[in-house]
Amino acid sequence: MNTEKISFGVNLSVDDYGDCGKFASVAEDLGFDRVCTGEHVMDGNPPRPTIMTIPAMAAAAGATQRIRVMTGIVIAPLYHPVMLAKLVASLDIVSNGRLDFGIGISGQRGTKVEFDALDIPVSSRGRRTDEMLELMKRLWTEDHVTHSGRYFNVEDVTLLPKPHQTPSPPIWVAGRSEAAMRRAIVHGNGWYPYLFTVRRLKATNEQIVSIANEMGKDLSGFHWGLNQPTAISLDSKAALDSAIRNVGQRYVTAERSAEDIAKALCVTGTPEECIRSIEERVETGVKEINFGFLSDTPDEMYRQMELFSEEVMPHFKHN
Repeated sequence: MNTEKISFGVNLSVDDYGDCGKFASVAEDLGFDRVCTGEHVMDGNPPRPTIMTIPAMAAAAGATQRIRVMTGIVIAPLYHPVMLAKLVASLDIVSNGRLDFGIGISGQRGTKVEFDALDIPVSSRGRRTDEMLELMKRLWTEDHVTHSGRYFNVEDVTLLPKPHQTPSPPIWVAGRSEAAMRRAIVHGNGWYPYLFTVRRLKATNEQIVSIANEMGKDLSGFHWGLNQPTAISLDSKAALDSAIRNVGQRYVTAERSAEDIAKALCVTGTPEECIRSIEERVETGVKEINFGFLSDTPDEMYRQMELFSEEVMPHFKHN
């Protein structure tokens, strides 16, 4: 297996923890390639505690020198495109061009509450995002931008300075639908799925190639990403229990048990078991994986990051 170009990121996955500077500094010292965090304005009601990814990654960038920072993901339709374009350009500049811009529309259960809180129709989120990306790419590369669209109208807008990266930070598009895949091909530079089985990863990666071929789109330099919930331990059962508690029980259905869901969607187990699970995902075409270590405390997250760095990453970096 060719693992020469595999990159390893880490996703801040502990609720109610916001020391992004320490998190990024530890990740950089351990040899990770990227740090990221998701976001919600209000995740459910009552909501779980969440932070917003752009300020979080600004803190991460300020505490580090090498590691890339990723908005993983910005819920794009909750923003106005001019303000989001300005925020992204600012983060790319203060990070000295280390930003990967991950976006999505927030398709998970219970997300309507945050759209309601901001008085944005949840049913419009996909179409709004497509229009936003088209406009934002112009704002990053042109002056005196005027746009008249279905959702947004701007006249003579110039944003300076432009992003550090030209023409913009890489755009990774998250999602589950064919519309999201097309968004990644037309407007983005990468695909960033979450909670996918190995079979679904393979199918969607193949589908993106097929759609791109039909469109005549060149996928050279395309980022084949993955947001991967992970529990690693020297005790295989303890790792699986953590995955069941943090993922399986959250997405359990009448048809599938929490354990079945955890096994299908998570990388779990000893370092050797995690290596095998990662190899399965790499075989589907995934090249850039951000691991969210499933834990209840920051200390446990850091322990898993260290174990992964010592026992798993060398297998791929030196194979």
